[in-house]
Amino acid sequence: MTRRLMDAEPLTAQIPADVDQPDKIIYGLNARQVVILAATGLVTALGYSLLHALVPFPVTVAALFPMLVFGVVVTLARRDGMSLDRFALAALLHARAAKQLVRTEGPVSAPPAWCRMRGQLPAPLRLPVRAVRQDGVLEFTGGGVAAVVQAGTVSFGLRTTSEQAALVAAFGRWLNSLETPVQILLHTRPVDLSGLADHITRAAPALPDPALEQAATDHAAYLQQVNASVTLLARQVLIVIRDAPGTAPTGLGGAWGGRRRGLRRAGAAVVLRRAEEAVRALGVLGIGARVLDADACAQMLAEALSPGRPPLTGTAHPDEVITGLEESR
Repeated sequence: MTRRLMDAEPLTAQIPADVDQPDKIIYGLNARQVVILAATGLVTALGYSLLHALVPFPVTVAALFPMLVFGVVVTLARRDGMSLDRFALAALLHARAAKQLVRTEGPVSAPPAWCRMRGQLPAPLRLPVRAVRQDGVLEFTGGGVAAVVQAGTVSFGLRTTSEQAALVAAFGRWLNSLETPVQILLHTRPVDLSGLADHITRAAPALPDPALEQAATDHAAYLQQVNASVTLLARQVLIVIRDAPGTAPTGLGGAWGGRRRGLRRAGAAVVLRRAEEAVRALGVLGIGARVLDADACAQMLAEALSPGRPPLTGTAHPDEVITGLEESR
């Protein structure tokens, strides 16, 4: 009976759905919605006071009713999880933004007068990450830092009901302990086995036994066959732990520049500590996790800029000299 009651435990955990949701001040409306409704009502009342003495009442209602409905719809309706006013603002900013971006340190120079150009000049591409520290912490262009944790998965469906309830409760406790924004990213990426097969082929002649060399060669051929016959995919789980951006202005140098560096160093220490805490919390669930170092973060960013393509191999570090010379064999 005890075992049956344990298996009947519900798989639920109390987690706030939206911790950044604005506070409700009246009738379930937040301050922004109240301001929009008040402005709509004020404009409607002003229009009625101006029109009721000049035109018949049905004409006044026909002229003001669409304005009133528009204000109510903008206040209460939502699209893709956003209110219509914010959705319209995002659409306007997207329409006005440049569609072609180029990587440059300064502004894009205009073409000479004799060159006729169709369309608009491309805008500078401003990547959100300005640098990757040696400890693996990402520094953002707009301020703030972040650490990335790569996590594995757990066979949830193979556990009993009581074990599943324990996992859900432990995961809920970790989510409730978070104090800063955390993004959990799950995606699949293609896997290319050709590099591994080539490495095995090159290392096979150095094996001490001819049978081992033949086995390694056969295994490399099998990997090449699998890589050419099917599309291999790997699932990756990334947890991005951010820190609040610094309060120092970004356009000033001197003392403010030193203050920004101090804020980044302090923020890097904080996010690294929280990343280690996340690794320990996930270890309780039986999930293997690790904090990505600088090389792993650079590889992750390179893969993010070319989604759907095999990962880059043999890339040089930022401080390495790239040459075209190869050692002769």
